[in-house]
Amino acid sequence: MFSSSQEEHCAPSKDPVKYGELVVLGYNGSLPNGDRGRRKSRFALFKRTKANGVKPSTVHILNTPQDSKAVNCKGQHSISYTLSRHQTVVVEYSHDKDTDMFQIGRSTENPIDFVVTDTVAGGQDGEETQITQSTISRFACRVVCERNPPYTARIYAAGFDSSKNIFLGEKAAKWKNPDGHMDGLTTNGVLVMHPKGGFMEESKPGVWREISVCGDVYSLRETRSAQTPGKLVENESNILQDGSLVDLCGATLLWRTAEGLFHTPTQKHLEALRQEINAARPQCPVGLNTLAFPSMQRSRAFSSLEDKQPWVYLACGHVHGYHNWGHRSEREPNTQRECPMCRVVGPYVPLWLGCEPAFYVDTGAPTHAFVPCGHVCSEKSVKYWAEIPLPHGTHAFHAACPFCATQLSPSQGWSKLIFQGPVD
Repeated sequence: MFSSSQEEHCAPSKDPVKYGELVVLGYNGSLPNGDRGRRKSRFALFKRTKANGVKPSTVHILNTPQDSKAVNCKGQHSISYTLSRHQTVVVEYSHDKDTDMFQIGRSTENPIDFVVTDTVAGGQDGEETQITQSTISRFACRVVCERNPPYTARIYAAGFDSSKNIFLGEKAAKWKNPDGHMDGLTTNGVLVMHPKGGFMEESKPGVWREISVCGDVYSLRETRSAQTPGKLVENESNILQDGSLVDLCGATLLWRTAEGLFHTPTQKHLEALRQEINAARPQCPVGLNTLAFPSMQRSRAFSSLEDKQPWVYLACGHVHGYHNWGHRSEREPNTQRECPMCRVVGPYVPLWLGCEPAFYVDTGAPTHAFVPCGHVCSEKSVKYWAEIPLPHGTHAFHAACPFCATQLSPSQGWSKLIFQGPVD
């Protein structure tokens, strides 16, 4: 089965070179109301027809606002570091024929290639929740890819705005490095975590770091927007690897390389696994009615429950059809339910298949569910994500389901599913 799905990934040589993909955690294959334009749940980075990368060139030390205007009017990309009311350092950037630049942020202005908004945990009921005050920067970060093999991708904090400028004001964390070049951090920062051993079941979480405007690596600040930067980490780099996570303080992105995506399951593969489970005709051990996972489309939309929908007692893993007994709490009926098979008490939730292939670390069968949300994927995938601490708020970290961003139970982040086959 996997050999045929591998063939799906094989592209004719005339196709554009794919550097990789950025996938937003918390969405099960698409945004709740569908992907639209530059606002979507995943963004593929392809080699551009013409290079649009930039690299540092001239440095100006300016003492008056008029000097600053004169530099900005030249129409080149630049980064402005305001040191005081009377002094600004402007670093001009010139065209780089060897790199492609992609910009990510909350802004819908033209310079942004991938529009990202705050992820609402569990907010996949078909309605996009409006965030009143976003913590994601309008021009959050930029990814720069080398146009020649091995197509190395590097990440930098901050993106150039419509006037081709990155502006670090007086209050922003900024400094002059020993070699003389200026650098700084954005307000809420761009955090990156490279997994140890790549993106596979044996991998272990790396250490979360902060990336500077110039791409250097720093330990985390005391709080997300503290004025004082962390310490420079000299033996680490801003090069993205398969499975690297990028946190923009409101949304977390997963970077998958083109090579890594070649080894992920395809939509066809996941659909075949769904049909395989349903073909085995799992039954509710009490009602003896046949259960069936909803279509991938319905699972992606997190839409209304179906009559044959499998439900699970998360504390023990026994899979049932829906029934309305065994309540231990009148106020929250499905949080404390007694399993009729083993009498264990715990949450009782519907099961939904994980439909975003990029979150799978292997092509195994969907045998395990995340706790407490009930998203189902392979054993190795649930165990991988249950070990990954994701930034939450200004200084907290916790593991979460990649398909809906729901915080996992600290005592039991996943449950092995126990299906009953047909009696006949």
